[in-house]
Amino acid sequence: MSGIERRHFLLGSAVTAIAAATVAKASAAETVALPSVDDAAIATDKAYWAAVGDLYDVDRSIANLENGYWGIMARPVLQAYLENTQRVNRQNTVYARNAFGKDAEDVCNRVAAAVGAAPEEIALTRGATEALQVLITGYNKLQPGDAVIYSDLDYDSMQYAMNALAPRRGVEVKTFAIPEPATREAVLEAYRAVLEATPKARLLMLTHLSHRTGLVMPIREIADMARSRGVDVVVDAAHSWGQMDFNVADLGADFVGFNLHKWIGAPIGMGFFYIRKDRLADIDRDLADEDWPKDDIRSRIHTGTTNFAATLTVPAALDLHAMISSKRKQARLTYLRNYWVKKARAIDTIEILTPDDAAMHAGITSFRVKGKISKDDNNALMVALRDQHKVLTVRRAGIAKGQCLRVSPALYTTEAELDQLVEGLNAISSS
Repeated sequence: MSGIERRHFLLGSAVTAIAAATVAKASAAETVALPSVDDAAIATDKAYWAAVGDLYDVDRSIANLENGYWGIMARPVLQAYLENTQRVNRQNTVYARNAFGKDAEDVCNRVAAAVGAAPEEIALTRGATEALQVLITGYNKLQPGDAVIYSDLDYDSMQYAMNALAPRRGVEVKTFAIPEPATREAVLEAYRAVLEATPKARLLMLTHLSHRTGLVMPIREIADMARSRGVDVVVDAAHSWGQMDFNVADLGADFVGFNLHKWIGAPIGMGFFYIRKDRLADIDRDLADEDWPKDDIRSRIHTGTTNFAATLTVPAALDLHAMISSKRKQARLTYLRNYWVKKARAIDTIEILTPDDAAMHAGITSFRVKGKISKDDNNALMVALRDQHKVLTVRRAGIAKGQCLRVSPALYTTEAELDQLVEGLNAISSS
């Protein structure tokens, strides 16, 4: 064997060993054992949710009800992430140049299977914001004089991307407000009205679960309504997937952006987008990307060097998510939401911004103190809850009828922490 052949043999052996170690380490996260449970009573099963809660290392010095920012990793996912970080740091570019590509494809396959899509319809991103910006700004069916539409409850960055279409594509940007208080029929009527009033509309931004108020939109009906008028829909599912039980086909949309680091619990900086396979040509390649063929969805996103360890840890997060299940997560988070909302509705000065219709909320819900709609008002309320009552919420702006505070429980949130919130609201309302 020549020197060159020997070097090639040794490198190939090293790559094989690295790939084997990757598989071994990916399965080395601690084994999770959860109690058996009757799904008919899953939402309130104390033993089950105590066991789930014990998977998270949480600072209990404050009741953290601001879990919409991102979802912390459960201990087995964190363990996998630390192991993957150490491994990638140790193996460095030998791994990145030779084995990561196949591993990343495997992760995409896992994500696709979990969301009910084909692997060629999925591309990983650094979060839903990046995913949706790619879909909105890359949508190439617009012509000068066309119109695009979004609502006050859509995410800020998505609004910015829609606004950017005006100078880039020569289109009109139409905005409108979601009715408040919301009902299913009122929301559908608002979308009917804006679509009828905008006959040149060709693209509609649509949020499945609003980060501002927690309102869940009747996505399928709106998407069908838009399609019947020749309008495409881009769906923001950043907060819904993992918090609600559905797959991508249920949305009835061809373009969807998702998060993996919110309600799935993967490391920060992980998301993906979905483009239905027969619609790929309607999204431009990302800055004319040439790393992948034009018919490969990966040419629609180019983020440069990625966080290898975060990508490798996604399967561990999906494993735990599947073990608990979307159905159980939705049941628990909905129960926690209803637990505090029922008590808060008895406080005269508190306005709950999300209806009790089970189809129009999941775990997130926002509230206002009557007459307190400014930034300063809600900052003061947030600080009072945090400093005086040890409850963390977050102020949300951009709602047509005024600002509010958002409450986002997690799987590890306890009823006692929600009682802490209600006690704080009672104290604020009487001050």
